[in-house]
Order: sequence, then C-alpha cells, then structure tokens
Amino acid sequence: MALSPVTAPASQAARASREAAPRLPPHRRLAPPVPDATTVTADRLLDTARTFAVVGASADPSRPSHGVMATLIDHGYEVIPVTPTVDAVLGRTAYPDLASIPGDVEVDVVDIFRRSDRAGAHVDEAIERGAAAVWLQLGVIDEAAGERAETAGLDVVMDRCPAIELRRRVRRVA
Repeated sequence: MALSPVTAPASQAARASREAAPRLPPHRRLAPPVPDATTVTADRLLDTARTFAVVGASADPSRPSHGVMATLIDHGYEVIPVTPTVDAVLGRTAYPDLASIPGDVEVDVVDIFRRSDRAGAHVDEAIERGAAAVWLQLGVIDEAAGERAETAGLDVVMDRCPAIELRRRVRRVA
C-alpha cells in the first residue's frame, strides 16, 4: 500500500516532488553567476603571481596578516614580510619598507594590511617599486590610491583577502 504524500516520509516526498518537477531544457537552465571584475582580477593574480610582499606583516600568529602569509606560503607563493617591527616572520627575512627589498627581487603583488587612511602611501611605494599589482585587504579601501595604481598600470584588488579567495577557488573546483 502506497503512502499518501501527506504521510510519506520526508525523503519519499522530496523524491516524488523532484520526479514530478519538469526538467528545463539546457538553454533554460540557470548559468553559473558571472564573476565581477574584482573577482576576475583576483583570480588572474592568484594564477600568475609568484611573489607577494605583505605590508603590515606580523610575527604574532593571532594576527590576520600572519595567517594570510601562512596560507600564501602553503599555496606555493613566495612571501616577503614588510614590517619595521621584527627581523623575520615565518622564517622569512622582513624588510622595514618596500624600498628596502633588494632591487633584484621581483614583487608581483603588494598585499596591504594597513588602515585605509595609511594604505595610499603603500600603494604609492608599490607603484614606485614597479609591482604588477596591489591588493588591499578586507576593510582596506582607498579609492584614490586605487585610481593612482590603475593609472600607473597596476592591477588593483580592494577589500578582498587572498586567503579567502584561494578557499573560494577550491570550493568552486570541488
């Protein structure tokens, strides 16, 4: 004796509902969302960059910059800590500013962990250094600095975190 839809267990009712639902033809199915320009830029940088200079790096494991550095290292990127407060972070030599990084070291992305009101000076340092891109962390927004970077030919990612973007990409692939 078949159970009525009202008394059928939830799994049977759900299966019956799916089976009764009309199948949309392929051209009517929902396409995956189109990524915004910042996501496209972030993905391109994560695909092509090899070296990140992390401005505002911290040796304190409880600080977000420390965790992001560790994540970047775990994903195979070379990471250069930029901080005037310590000599090394995660076993890597730290530099007090971008200008102190040896000139023969190519910096692809300058990742900025500084307050928005201080980010612009570091964007200007990245432009002067010849970096390919600047990445301003979550909550770090300086539109004028971003415009200066874009005018100078740098890629700009603002108000995003590379560690979060790397996790998003893993979920998307899975």
